[in-house]
Amino acid sequence: MLPHPADATDPPPRPADATGPPPRPADEPAPGSGAGPAGRPTRRRGEALTRAIYRAAFEELARHGYDALAFDKLAPRAGTGKSVLYRRWSSPAELLLDAMKDPVEGFADAPVPDTGTLRGDLLALLRGLARVLDEPRGRAIIPLLTDRGRPPELHDAVRSLVIVRHQDIVIGRLRVAAERGEADPAAVTPLVASVGPRMILGETMHKGHVSEEDVVAVVDDVLLPLTAPRHPRGPNP
Repeated sequence: MLPHPADATDPPPRPADATGPPPRPADEPAPGSGAGPAGRPTRRRGEALTRAIYRAAFEELARHGYDALAFDKLAPRAGTGKSVLYRRWSSPAELLLDAMKDPVEGFADAPVPDTGTLRGDLLALLRGLARVLDEPRGRAIIPLLTDRGRPPELHDAVRSLVIVRHQDIVIGRLRVAAERGEADPAAVTPLVASVGPRMILGETMHKGHVSEEDVVAVVDDVLLPLTAPRHPRGPNP
């Protein structure tokens, strides 16, 4: 079904010297609220509706778990009717797969850092991962990784979009660092590259939150020693 134009009118232009995020139109609710002025549901359309549905799915999954995920609970939160969901997805699992692959609300667009040093790249990448895992979308995927009894396609999607994606980025940055002499070429392997993302994920599962100090410790105490160049020992004098 083709999307329809949004119902809401565009907000008035901002002054030239205005700073900060643009104001939300008076009849537009906060993201994920699904409610308009005076508590009336706001009927979104097109991309705005799709993104609201994705946010609602992650929020419901994070709060209540996969077993409680149902279209009749998602629809009010997203500001739409459940018939809209049934027309687009055959099940909550199918909806979640699309949500995970979305470049804005999901996990399909992890940026590749290029700070000029291996330490800077690893810090930037793992900080971003820790930040995402602390959001509703991140908290939502933890049970999907720990419980393989869920639909296997969800477990596989999380592994591919989160773990393998970050592992591939680390391999790329390790390869560049090895060319600069910052890393051991022998460390440019999938196993070594998986250590950082898996540690951040493990700390999130164990503590519920990964601090800046935790990220720095993973990089400085584990990853940099693990990947440091191995200089051959010369002959004894």
